[in-house]
Amino acid sequence: MNVTIWNEFRHEQKDEAVRSVYPDGIHQVIADFLGKEHQVSTATLDEPEHGLTEEVLNQTDVLVWWGHIAHHEVDDEVVERVHKRVLEGMGLIVLHSGHFSKIFKKLMGTGCDLKWREADEKERLWVVSPSHPIAEGIDEYFELEKEEMYGEHFDIPNPDEIVFLSWFQGGEVFRSGCTYTRGNGKIFYFRPGHETYPTFKNQHVQRVIENAVRWAAPTKRAYPAYGNAKPLEPVQGGSK
Repeated sequence: MNVTIWNEFRHEQKDEAVRSVYPDGIHQVIADFLGKEHQVSTATLDEPEHGLTEEVLNQTDVLVWWGHIAHHEVDDEVVERVHKRVLEGMGLIVLHSGHFSKIFKKLMGTGCDLKWREADEKERLWVVSPSHPIAEGIDEYFELEKEEMYGEHFDIPNPDEIVFLSWFQGGEVFRSGCTYTRGNGKIFYFRPGHETYPTFKNQHVQRVIENAVRWAAPTKRAYPAYGNAKPLEPVQGGSK
């Protein structure tokens, strides 16, 4: 598959704590492990058209998205372009703070807000849909030693399926692995991935993202034709 990994790529250039964890950017770490199985390219915010031109998106089977401090800088025209491709069948994997991205909020139709806290807490991610393909190869749970807390209520529509549920040391829980369909496209939101922690280097997190990319791959079905339709058989009477 052709996978495009989009990363804001601002923290890594401005914050030494982030740069020390992801010196080449979060996108490059994800590209390294996904590239073992797929044809991978990367795109970042400060490229022309944010690296998401019509040509790039038309060739993308699954788009992986990470953003945080510059959601507002993403051009609305590019958001519309991505939205159109999702409806047509392109898969979309939204990671961590991408919950506040323009594209995720547009696809969800809600505020996508939540509670959060940075306190170096342990996160335990429970598999609550063990037969789901995104959970393949994951035990009953896995743990991240340190992560940013996200807590309920998470202002999203009811997911088609909840694959993972997180528990944090401070007591909160969170729907941390949620699937949706929009048009012909499949969407997976996955919670872990704060920029100051090496979360994307964790083998379990990598396995989930690998599984999610395979799950979100487009089907062969063409996008439905809408609008005025000619009858399949002769129609007698009725309004024109």
